[in-house]
Amino acid sequence: MSEHRPDPDALLASLPRPRGRLKLFFGAAPGVGKTYAMLAEAQEKRAQGLSVLVGWVDTHGRADTEAMLSGLDVLPRRQLDHRSKVLAALDIDAILARHPALVVIDELPHSNAVGSRHPKRWQDVEELLASGIDVYSAMNVQHLDSLRDIVGRVTGVEISETVPDHVFDQADEVRLVDLPPDDLLHRLAAGKVYLPEVAERAAANFFRKGNLIALRELALRRMADRVDGQMKAQRAISHSVPVWATSHSMLLLVDGRHGSDCVRQCLRLARLLGAPWHAVWLDNGGASADERSAALAALQQAAEQGATTLVLSGQQPARLVVAYARRHNLSLLAMPAPLASAQLQRALQQDAPDLSLLLLSSQSSEKQPKRWPQWQLARRGWLASSLLCAAITLLASPLHGVLEPTNLVMFYLLGVLWSAVRYGRGPAALTAVLSVALFDFFFVQPHFSFAVSDVQYLITFVVMLIVGLVAGQLVASQRHSAAQARQREAHTRTLYEMARELGVALLPEQVGEISTRFLHASLGGSVRLWLPPDDDGALLPQEGADLGEDSAIVRWCYDRAEPAGVGTNTLPNAPYLYLPLKAPMRTRGVLVLAVPDRALLAEPDNRRLCEAVTALVAQTLERLHYIAVAQQTLVIMESERLRHSLLAALSHDLRTPLTALTGQAETLQRQLARDASPLAAQAATLQAQSQRISRLVTNLLEMARLQAGGVTLRRDWLPPLELIGGTIAALGSATASHRLQIDVPQDCPMLYADPLLLERLLVNLLENALKYSPAGSTITLSADATSSHIRLSVTDEGRGLPPGDPAELFTIFTRGERESSISGVGLGLAICKTIAHVHGGTISAANLPAGGACFSLLLPLETQPELDFDPEKL
Repeated sequence: MSEHRPDPDALLASLPRPRGRLKLFFGAAPGVGKTYAMLAEAQEKRAQGLSVLVGWVDTHGRADTEAMLSGLDVLPRRQLDHRSKVLAALDIDAILARHPALVVIDELPHSNAVGSRHPKRWQDVEELLASGIDVYSAMNVQHLDSLRDIVGRVTGVEISETVPDHVFDQADEVRLVDLPPDDLLHRLAAGKVYLPEVAERAAANFFRKGNLIALRELALRRMADRVDGQMKAQRAISHSVPVWATSHSMLLLVDGRHGSDCVRQCLRLARLLGAPWHAVWLDNGGASADERSAALAALQQAAEQGATTLVLSGQQPARLVVAYARRHNLSLLAMPAPLASAQLQRALQQDAPDLSLLLLSSQSSEKQPKRWPQWQLARRGWLASSLLCAAITLLASPLHGVLEPTNLVMFYLLGVLWSAVRYGRGPAALTAVLSVALFDFFFVQPHFSFAVSDVQYLITFVVMLIVGLVAGQLVASQRHSAAQARQREAHTRTLYEMARELGVALLPEQVGEISTRFLHASLGGSVRLWLPPDDDGALLPQEGADLGEDSAIVRWCYDRAEPAGVGTNTLPNAPYLYLPLKAPMRTRGVLVLAVPDRALLAEPDNRRLCEAVTALVAQTLERLHYIAVAQQTLVIMESERLRHSLLAALSHDLRTPLTALTGQAETLQRQLARDASPLAAQAATLQAQSQRISRLVTNLLEMARLQAGGVTLRRDWLPPLELIGGTIAALGSATASHRLQIDVPQDCPMLYADPLLLERLLVNLLENALKYSPAGSTITLSADATSSHIRLSVTDEGRGLPPGDPAELFTIFTRGERESSISGVGLGLAICKTIAHVHGGTISAANLPAGGACFSLLLPLETQPELDFDPEKL
């Protein structure tokens, strides 16, 4: 048993904290009074005795706002050094350390300084909410990500800082701080929004009255959508009246030039329809590096907004999109209008006439990346293709006159195919054009001139160019698709072989070695596992290459079960990727991955590979944990079985001689007492000790019988007073050193139980009280009843229970004090617990306020039997 009582504060701190509440102060434009209203409510909470901390507030020089900070505890800002500049940042670690009940953090869409834990302030707020801290924050309608493009077109101002809509939708409370446009313009002119030099420029641009009216309408509409959603959710929970539902589910096809704009449009439509949505990008190998990066960024944006995302590879967009839509039961396909060619629309209509098509406008205030021809991005391939055409011309020159010119064309077509296979579309197209030009110049009369004497050669040129371009495009497409297929096949093979090896791993070190080997083969990366060696939560690195990882990031990742580092929203500038090993029951550790090129983790396939490897490692570690638990349990069970067998055998062999010894000791004591012998006292001691040993052996036999499951209850009706009397009689002279008090009401109902077992229980409780209370003190045996239970209690005036959990006292071979002069082996209370359990009752122990201990047995109250006689006739 534990020798120290657990600290109640520590126990409370170990319990999972409920998520904090987020209240947003929402406005149409700067200057409507969001910060003032937020601080006013914070002052009210402080006046009510709540612990309030101001984490970040910018007053922008407004005197009335600065006055509202009076009396509030303002957190000093963290200072970060970046390129010889000192930047102020929100000190999230200080907030977590102080753990106030409420923290005020202004400007929710703000981008954090480089070196902060999260890129965005709203991500800091999410971490604080997860830690159980309530947050007040503020934002304007133009910062909602789904409305960013609309606000940009209305105001002509590009919005660079946004907040995902799910943060707004999941806020516990949103308060609209509204101000008519005329009043806001009046405040702006009076210098209550910005300083005079800034206010003049703002009035001529963003703060035009038409802009303010449009922004106010957007804010009101967004609040109305939120209230409408809450109403529908409440109806669904509280009433049986059906809520309108939609069967629509959306699929968005993004590209590298209109992806971000279309993601926001699709998000607004999905929220309006209340429909789930997916976003895919069709990678046919023809996208430039900028377009690929833009498409992947659009998919990541969609994923942050709650969409399911995937990259599809192939050359038949209609079939790929239709197959994905049918596999996921999606009924509405949305795509940018420039992407929906007439050919694609006809193919979709033919393959899936039941799939609705929605064309999204591509107007956007965002600067689109400039697209360069693919061949300009592959200068090496362009040069190699030019040299190849020259080489073919030199090799074919000796054959001129030997072979027909049309046969020489085949050499150039082979060159086109080789360029397509080796370098892709751009070099293949260049090879086709150069081949036509060189063939005309060197092999068609008149030679060394681009003039054509025979018109038939024009047909040859056209066919040669068309065949070259088409063949080059087809080969390059198949080359890209084959590369994608090989990569995915390699990932699948990696996962299969890794799962097979992890299935036979028996040690965490083997798990770390296997994961390192496979991830190095797939991504060229290095891996290190951080695992907790025991239940105290301390994380230690496993054997392997020292990556120089940050133990604080490892701890954060483990505690919150969220990834951090490269490609995540937490410390994205960190050099490594930290992935929590989340198993079904708990987080088993952290996997740290270092890759030679950070761009590898931007690829969705590679990221999914890392997540799948992490899941396999976590499940393997959990399997190893439960194997160890099972082995330990098996050892304990076998030890218990052997111990019970030994105790039963010893108890049975000791009982017969002990019975004779007890009888002879009692006879000897009576004889010596009758003869007034001076040895009578020693004989009495011999008798008492022999009786104590006899009770101990009885307890051993009783425990062996109870744990063997051979208990058959012989229930009978038993008055509590009779049970208590039999208990006192069973202990005999052992109770002479204490005062016994019996407290049983006359109307106390009878017990329906096994009399012998229940008497054994009370004997053990009374004997325990006799041993642990001083001689001459009072021991009370009482009984009382409630509407459903009967309680039997034994109360003493001793020193009380030892520190620790009282329930542990009822564990077999557990004693209150390990080293004590009081005899005992820790069986009596364990027998009491078992007897109470077989009777459907419970037993407990507690310290009394005035001193001493109380052991209580709670048994179910059975329906009392009818008396066979009328007491009034006696």
